[in-house]
Amino acid sequence: MTEHEEPKPRRLDARSLRGLAHPLRMQLLDALRQHGPATASQLAERLGESSGATSYHLRQLAEHGFVEDAPERGKGRERWWQAVDQGISYDSADFEDASPEIRGLTEVFLQEAAARHTRELAAWLGTRDQWSPAWTRSSDMSDMGLRLTPELAFELIEKMHALVDDYRNRVPDKDTPESQQVRVHTHLFPLKTD
Repeated sequence: MTEHEEPKPRRLDARSLRGLAHPLRMQLLDALRQHGPATASQLAERLGESSGATSYHLRQLAEHGFVEDAPERGKGRERWWQAVDQGISYDSADFEDASPEIRGLTEVFLQEAAARHTRELAAWLGTRDQWSPAWTRSSDMSDMGLRLTPELAFELIEKMHALVDDYRNRVPDKDTPESQQVRVHTHLFPLKTD
């Protein structure tokens, strides 16, 4: 990986899904990814939770390889945590023959991911007037309908992901004027029609 290349998303499997599929764990992981290393107490304050709950769930995330100690940050007994990777990749094909337990965890994961997307979009809409005109012009909230086969839909998803990966490898320096962390949400799903 080059100096400016961001890590690729981690692909979920049944074991890692067991460690992640909990709303608070997903929120903790998102907070560490977005804001950088933090202690359980700092995360508890940010998320409106008890430090006992955040501490427990951080240890569960660590056991499944999502977070790790950030030792250069800690002083004394203070334990700092950091995210291991910067994204999650979920492929439904990996869970087609899953047990009822794993199917239930998949539902928790997908519902929380959808709720997070909604929260992030609402936060952007609520603060967009605080951004420069260049950023407001460079944001997108599109909605497009297509008629596709499952094969064409899969091809489109792969091409969109490849395009995002191409931009992931073009990371500007943090000192570059106006460079900001951005979120890209994609949703592709069939619609019932009469």
